[in-house]
Amino acid sequence: MPPRQLSTTSGDYCTSNPPDVRQYLRTYGLTPPAVESFEVQAQRCLRLLAMKPTPIEKYQYLTHLRATNVHLFYRLLSENIKDLTPLIYTPTVGEACVRWHEIFTQPEGVYLSWHDRGNLRNILHNWPHKVEITVLTDGSRILGLGDLGVNGMGIPVGKLALYTACAGIRPDATLPLTLDLGTNNQALREDPLYMGARMPKVSAEEEREFLDELMEALTEQWPGIVIQFEDFKNPFPALERYQNTYTMFNDDVQGTGAVIVGGFINAVKASGVPAKDHRAVFLGAGSAGVGVAKQIVEYFIKEGLTEEEARRKFWFVDSHGLVTLDRGDKLAEHKVYFARDDNNGRQYQSLARLIDFVKPTILMGLSTIGGAFNRDILQKMAKLNDRPIIFPLSNPSSKSECTFEEAVRHTEGRCLFASGSPFPSMEFGGKLLTPGQGNNMYVFPGIGLGAIISKAVSVTQDMIYASAESLSTSLNKQEVADGWLYPDIRRIRDVSVIVTRGVIRAAQKNGVDRVTELRNLSDAELDAYIKERMYDPFNERENVSDEVAQLLATASGMNGHASGYTNGYTNGEVNTAAAHL
Repeated sequence: MPPRQLSTTSGDYCTSNPPDVRQYLRTYGLTPPAVESFEVQAQRCLRLLAMKPTPIEKYQYLTHLRATNVHLFYRLLSENIKDLTPLIYTPTVGEACVRWHEIFTQPEGVYLSWHDRGNLRNILHNWPHKVEITVLTDGSRILGLGDLGVNGMGIPVGKLALYTACAGIRPDATLPLTLDLGTNNQALREDPLYMGARMPKVSAEEEREFLDELMEALTEQWPGIVIQFEDFKNPFPALERYQNTYTMFNDDVQGTGAVIVGGFINAVKASGVPAKDHRAVFLGAGSAGVGVAKQIVEYFIKEGLTEEEARRKFWFVDSHGLVTLDRGDKLAEHKVYFARDDNNGRQYQSLARLIDFVKPTILMGLSTIGGAFNRDILQKMAKLNDRPIIFPLSNPSSKSECTFEEAVRHTEGRCLFASGSPFPSMEFGGKLLTPGQGNNMYVFPGIGLGAIISKAVSVTQDMIYASAESLSTSLNKQEVADGWLYPDIRRIRDVSVIVTRGVIRAAQKNGVDRVTELRNLSDAELDAYIKERMYDPFNERENVSDEVAQLLATASGMNGHASGYTNGYTNGEVNTAAAHL
């Protein structure tokens, strides 16, 4: 059998390659003769993108570009990160997942089915690259869209594209992985185009057995692999089971918590209210909300509070109202930690009444209830606080508890705002106000790269918290002066270096690092070390050209002369190429 070729790792047909490189790659004559600059390539791509009328069509074009010219895709993404990220990930990836069975055209990762149990290691052999990091999902809770089965593959694909764009993990070292363990989405199971197993989701015990085999197979196949879990309906069992045994973390719980803590630290500073005097109401008591709150507890502890004092800073609201110990229903295990026992028997069903009772300084939304923070709620927060902290974090934007404009107008421009989905800047009171976006891409790329570079044996909670703390320090002077809670997303690679360094230092402190020589480096030296190991799509042409030059020099030294020349064009001008190989 010929070797499998995955087009997602190919830059062989890039029109920026000079003729000698095309000769070396045996692609000479298979592309138009012009040797194009990166700028010309980007101009064509952006024109093609502009021709696509809908976000999902733009998503499909970018998917095709990544599959056919991976380095060009990442050059384009790195130079337009703010504009293109919403097209390759949130919010457009939500529609892509809903319609994955309709828009599928090519392989982009590995699917492992329930029926493959006992044979997972052999199937992983089919992936033809050495893997440093994988993102895996079972598709059981995609964003705020519910159980989408194997359609969830869009999440690992998009997430790993951001690992590469933001932290420079080589694209061919990433593995998108989707587990087909059935789906409880009956409409999908009955859809003739659905590409997964047409069976209900397996039991929790069966999933655990499957994951046990998978985790062992992944680490046997690629020792040192970093494993990121994503969009599991109940993420806690796997996190608790594997976090001390494998190099793994769950971005929904830990990454979301870390990125919110990073912005939260800056919001607390900007509010002028001491940490000990803050009170937080959370709308939404799912795994993401609890994960965020638990990491904010760590922040409060570092600010001098006891764990009990920090825990009592939170009031959670779910679909049944305030989460209390005496509510009369059986609470999910993850909710018990924050359940209140000081409600004096009263059960608060209304968010507005709870705000009147608690008088919070912080309002967090992880409910996926679009518009839940209405004018009345926002005005209450503005009346209670000079600088209310308003974080509507649900994705996609249609599920956000409020928009940036609503938050600004109903708090008279005084809110400290961060959302999960992107919102545009706006003019208010003669100033241009820019919303913060608590996007996990600020932290998870650095967590992954830090674990890879340090060869961490596990991803500790200190490493996760270090990513948050590092993020909070990554703003430049202008961003701080403008009152931003998060750095400009266009500086994401610089931010990822700072986050990566913090994660590595935490790994060293915990003694889970295996590259112990990095302990002797200063912070400046470690930053340089990190940057040297980051994939840069702008250097790939030169890397291949250097390789060709070395081969030609060797051949010339052996033969005494080069064997012939060929003509090419550089942006339409004649160019003399190097010798045939």
